[in-house]
Amino acid sequence: MTARLPVDGTPALSDYRLTDNLTATRGRIFLTGTQALIRLLLMQRVVDTEQGLNTAGFVSGYRGSPLGMVDQQLWKAKKLLDASSVRFLPAINEELGGTAVLGTQRVEADPERTVEGVYAMWYGKGPGVDRAGDALKHGNAYGSSPHGGVLVVAGDDHGCVSSSMPHQSDFAMMAWHMPVVNPSNIADMLEFGLYGWALSRYSGAWVGFKAISETVESGSTVDLDALQTRWPAPEGFTPPAGGLHNRWPDLPSLTIEARLAAKLDAVRHFAHANSIDKWIAPSAQANVGIVTCGKAHLDLMEALRRLDLTVADLDAAGVRIYKVGLSYPLEMTRIETFVDGLAEVLVIEEKGPVIEQQIKDCLYNRTEGARPRVLGKHDAAGACLLSELGELRPSRILPVFAAWLARHKPALDRRERVVDLVAPQILSNEADAVKRTPYFCSGCPHNTSTKVPEGSIAQAGIGCHFMASWMERDTTGLIQMGGEGVDWAAHAMFTNTKHVFQNLGDGTYFHSGILAIRQAVAAKANITYKILYNDAVAMTGGQPVDGSISVPQIARQVEAEGVSRFVVVSDEPEKYDGHHGQFPTGTTFHHRSELDAVQRELRETPGVTVLIYDQTCAAEKRRRRKKGEFPDPDKRLFINDAVCEGCGDCGVQSNCLSVEPLETPLGRKRRIDQSSCNKDYSCVNGFCPSFVTVEGAALKKAAGAAFDEAALAARVDALPVPATHLDAAPFDMLVTGVGGTGVVTVGALISMAAHLEGKSASVLDFMGFAQKGGSVLSFVRIASSDRWLNQVRIDTQQADVLLACDMVVGASAEALQTVRHARTRIVVNTHRIPNASFVQNPDANLHADALLEKMHHAAGDGYLSSCDAQALAAKFLGDSIGANILMLGYAWQLGLVPVSHAAMMRAIELNNVAVPMNKLAFSIGRMAAGDAAGLDALWNARHAVAVHAAPETLAELIADREARLDAYGGARYVERYRALVNAARAKGDDALTRAVATTFYRLLAVKDEYEVARLYTDDAFRTALEAEFEGVPGQTYRVKFNLAPPTVAKAGSDGSTPKKRVFGQWMWPVLGMLARVRSLRGTWLDPFGRTVERKMERALADDYETTLTRAFAAMTPGNAAQVVQLADLHTRVRGFGHVKVRNLAGVKRAERELALQLGIDAATSAAVQHALDEMKGAGMLKGIPVVVAK
Repeated sequence: MTARLPVDGTPALSDYRLTDNLTATRGRIFLTGTQALIRLLLMQRVVDTEQGLNTAGFVSGYRGSPLGMVDQQLWKAKKLLDASSVRFLPAINEELGGTAVLGTQRVEADPERTVEGVYAMWYGKGPGVDRAGDALKHGNAYGSSPHGGVLVVAGDDHGCVSSSMPHQSDFAMMAWHMPVVNPSNIADMLEFGLYGWALSRYSGAWVGFKAISETVESGSTVDLDALQTRWPAPEGFTPPAGGLHNRWPDLPSLTIEARLAAKLDAVRHFAHANSIDKWIAPSAQANVGIVTCGKAHLDLMEALRRLDLTVADLDAAGVRIYKVGLSYPLEMTRIETFVDGLAEVLVIEEKGPVIEQQIKDCLYNRTEGARPRVLGKHDAAGACLLSELGELRPSRILPVFAAWLARHKPALDRRERVVDLVAPQILSNEADAVKRTPYFCSGCPHNTSTKVPEGSIAQAGIGCHFMASWMERDTTGLIQMGGEGVDWAAHAMFTNTKHVFQNLGDGTYFHSGILAIRQAVAAKANITYKILYNDAVAMTGGQPVDGSISVPQIARQVEAEGVSRFVVVSDEPEKYDGHHGQFPTGTTFHHRSELDAVQRELRETPGVTVLIYDQTCAAEKRRRRKKGEFPDPDKRLFINDAVCEGCGDCGVQSNCLSVEPLETPLGRKRRIDQSSCNKDYSCVNGFCPSFVTVEGAALKKAAGAAFDEAALAARVDALPVPATHLDAAPFDMLVTGVGGTGVVTVGALISMAAHLEGKSASVLDFMGFAQKGGSVLSFVRIASSDRWLNQVRIDTQQADVLLACDMVVGASAEALQTVRHARTRIVVNTHRIPNASFVQNPDANLHADALLEKMHHAAGDGYLSSCDAQALAAKFLGDSIGANILMLGYAWQLGLVPVSHAAMMRAIELNNVAVPMNKLAFSIGRMAAGDAAGLDALWNARHAVAVHAAPETLAELIADREARLDAYGGARYVERYRALVNAARAKGDDALTRAVATTFYRLLAVKDEYEVARLYTDDAFRTALEAEFEGVPGQTYRVKFNLAPPTVAKAGSDGSTPKKRVFGQWMWPVLGMLARVRSLRGTWLDPFGRTVERKMERALADDYETTLTRAFAAMTPGNAAQVVQLADLHTRVRGFGHVKVRNLAGVKRAERELALQLGIDAATSAAVQHALDEMKGAGMLKGIPVVVAK
């Protein structure tokens, strides 16, 4: 790092309020790009009022990244907007929003108008610009009003961060003869927005406003006093007869086309008098020049900084730099002046050649000596230079710019610096395939609704249900929003496939999807539309659907379209009892447990059918419950890990991320993360007796009871205060983690704390599908002055600190490419946060050690610090949600966050969410970094020190399993176990002995009725409940058992799996009695021993002994590895009932292959074969897992 500038003492904090971002009129504010759009609407009203105009504002559009939060910010600022006469109309879709905006420009000509004019804003993401093209083209052609004006805010996702493909709207707007402004940062957004309305009023044109992800989704310090807000109308332009603005009549004619051309002339005239282009380096003696625009300008400025060059250096050396603000049409008189005397111009711009092509067109007819070469996307020889693919970054510009500069100005040759600034080499190891893939939220309706029957296929649609396409759900394809199912109408004509299911979100249905259903009906397609009614637009933040829509309304609408069959499926279908008359005749209502059967019927029904799946979005449920606006059942599920087999069927049934792996001395089990659980309860459908239902219980909170808070405060006060120095250069900190856990909050707190101290700060949040458990990256940049902050994204090898709140995201290529070896400090949370692979694969491996190895390799020795933040948060706060703030406190105490403690505390207060807990989490993090022993002492002062004697040596493992078997069934089980283990030990292979000791125990200690009863009446189960919930189980709260003993749970005649039943608290003493008579196990008095499952389990242990005895006899040094694999195979025989048999089928297949290699016969007794045959006959052995020997 460069030399440090000391900060003396704690800087005085400003009396900043969060509302200042919209209400302050002077000074410095901290503003996000989305908030800037809201502030613009308020600022324009102030400008008009000061000029004596009585105007109103209007905004309409449709959400979508990077403009996904505009409507939420508009609703949040409703009082301010109402006071400024700004109206917001959420549009049903983009083109109707554009049409509504057109209507506002007619107000000025209305004799009954209530205001003198209406300035309007339309917003939409790139595909929405395309969709609304006809409305926007017509609006621009018909024109704005003299005291109105229109901004068309185009949200472009150049990097395809959260879109179906990258997009750039510039060329579409240019084709509509629509001028375009291109802000480079948030300050530009405010200035250019006001400029755009002034330009629109003057020219009669609608004005395109470029809004890319790195601008709109960022936040930064803005100096209001430095903004220009007035743009006087120039004189000297003569408009055509009738003027340029909206009028009536305006009938179809070539006059409209001529007026469009005249509008662009007016734009050029206005721009000549009021330019938002800037001379950055106006060098009088220059012979080469650079033209930049938008974000690319900041990328170039950062490239200069990294090459240790200044604008003054280039100016003195004869290099001109010109920053374009109005990217179409270019103000050519300034461009002509800029290129005079230049031999070559390098154009640096994002994506396609908007600026470059206009300059070339302008210069084409110049004489040879007066026409400079213009390079940009290609060099003079036609080779690729600054590619239009993807996004530009400083690291992409650096090699091109350095080589160009060295060629023209050898004295400024900095090419030797470039090699140190490219992406670093990232270590490749077994964690390469570990990803933080977005997934359905815990309790998401789509976990169930997107399933299809075996043999069927589904087509994906726009919305978070699209994630089904990367799960094992036979879901394919993608189409534009509103086209769902229409592709099948044509596809079906040329295939033998008779039917598909089409997923269609309720937001998309209301947006335009009903037209797709109409087309499918007209085409007489065989298709079932699954309309996923979730009561919120979950993918962009949980907004309500834009308009009135209900399940009965949808059913009636599709009936009118000609749909032949209607079905409603819900998690609570009883709510429609007494309301069936609101639905079309013949509509049937079903519980979601019947979904498979319902879909099987629909796929055989000719024509277009509709299944409405009605269940509220899980994330929205959670939000509403926090506000007290949604029922919060006083019921939770809890897994008795002693009973759990780790088979993962609960994950298969629920598809839920809150069902997490739990590593125990007996292997991997499952637990429910109560902090993230959304109370969907579908995990209880896993065919396993380990689930109990807990009613009337409150989760145990640790804070205030787990330790002495006064003692903590004293210890924290005694910690050394780290130096929060700041370089002259920016301080770059990348915060990474899992969506929905508060990563964005961490970035916001740091940047706000810096702002409170008077520093300059910016933050950029890249979230994509982050709300769905995907990756989040928050790029935080802090500097002592605005002039040091250029682009908002941290580029390759530029991070000072990587705060990895999750190992998986922290070790990702996108995070590690910001790390510079022996310079960047990495602070990582070592907690193994499960990713999506754990949901369906019970044996998934996060490869935590390999992830840490990647980070250590990137940073170097001494540059990585770590702690288990989730464990500390759960322990000291009673909730793992505080883990990320705890990590922030940990990094701060290490001196890696250059803001004062007072500023951090004030930022937490301003955030106004769980303030006491977040302050406590920050302190716990400080202690973990500065006094870990003291933190342990605080805990141990009120808790007995837990001793976990997990067996480590082989002898300990054998002794542990013998003790467990003795408790299970007595000495005869121990003796049988010891005999086979000793036979393995006699072969002199520890790996073999360990495999037998582990596996044979599992086969002997079968979790039958007696064992399940014993484990439920063991003190350890009550202790586990008391650790999770407040009070005494069975007294303070009720405990119910979800069981399916083979004697009462039978498979359905249609091949459906057995179902569990709920047994009340009265079952507890019954289980106690059952546990006491476990000596009946296996005797002729055993009432449970005659079932197919129990006979199979007893025979399976016999088969294992027989097969291994044969394998021991055939064992040689050359085949020892195969014998070990054979001994280990049966660890995969996990679960209960049909789940266990399905796993056994896969194991038996692998066992036969290994036995063949060893030249022996694998024993399979009649009882085992009978169980396999019975399950196969019932159709429950489909999808047998492939078992590969370790």
